[in-house]
Amino acid sequence: MAFDEIYLFDAYGTLLDVHSAAARLSGRIGPVADRLSEIWRAKQLEYTWVYAATGQRASFWTLSERSLDYAIAISGASIDDEMRAQLLDAYRELSAYRDVAPALKALKARGARLAILSNGDPDLLERLVDCSGLDGLFDRLLSVADAGTFKPHAAVYRLAVEAFDAPPDAMVFCSSNRWDIAGASAFGFRSIWVNRLGRPDEYPEMRPEKVISTLEGLLSDGS
Repeated sequence: MAFDEIYLFDAYGTLLDVHSAAARLSGRIGPVADRLSEIWRAKQLEYTWVYAATGQRASFWTLSERSLDYAIAISGASIDDEMRAQLLDAYRELSAYRDVAPALKALKARGARLAILSNGDPDLLERLVDCSGLDGLFDRLLSVADAGTFKPHAAVYRLAVEAFDAPPDAMVFCSSNRWDIAGASAFGFRSIWVNRLGRPDEYPEMRPEKVISTLEGLLSDGS
C-alpha cells in the first residue's frame, strides 16, 4: 500500500523514550525508579483523557508535574525538591529512540513532509526536537495547545488537516500508543501503530492500516 508522503508522528513514546528521564536518575531514585516512571506516565495520560473528556483546560506541563507528584507519593520514592526539579528537567530533554533519526532522515530524503502532532506544549516540543538531535527534520510541530484539548479529541487531529490543507486520508499518522491510533483511525487518518513493546491489539473497530515494531518499518515497500 502506498501512502501520500505526509507523515504525522506522535512524540511521547513514539519518537521519544518517556522513561529516559527517570532512567538517567535511577541510581539516585533507587529500586522504585521503574515503577515511579510507569506510574508517572500512566497518570499523565489519564489526566489528559479526563481533561479532554470534561472540557477542562490545563497545559500538558502542568499535568506532567501533577502526575509526577502523584507517582512520587504512591511509589514511596524518596525524592526531595531538588531531585524533583531534576526529573522534570530531564523530561524536557527525553532521548529519542535509536531508530528515529535514521528513519526520519530517510523519509525526508525521499521528499516526505514530516510533522509532530503531540499533546506536548509548543515550547516543550521545540526543546525536545533540539535536544534529541531531530532539529531540521520537521515541517511543522503541531501542539494540542492550538486545539484547546488533548488527544484523542478530533479537534487535535484536525490541526494537521488545517496545517497541510489536506484531507485526513492523505496523511499517515504514526504512534506507539494504541489508544492514539484508535482516535486517529476514527478521525480518518491512515494510521500505523508502532508497537515497540509487542502489546496485544485492541480497539477492533478502530484498526491501524499497518503494525510495525520500529520506524524502520516505514521504509519498507509495504509502507
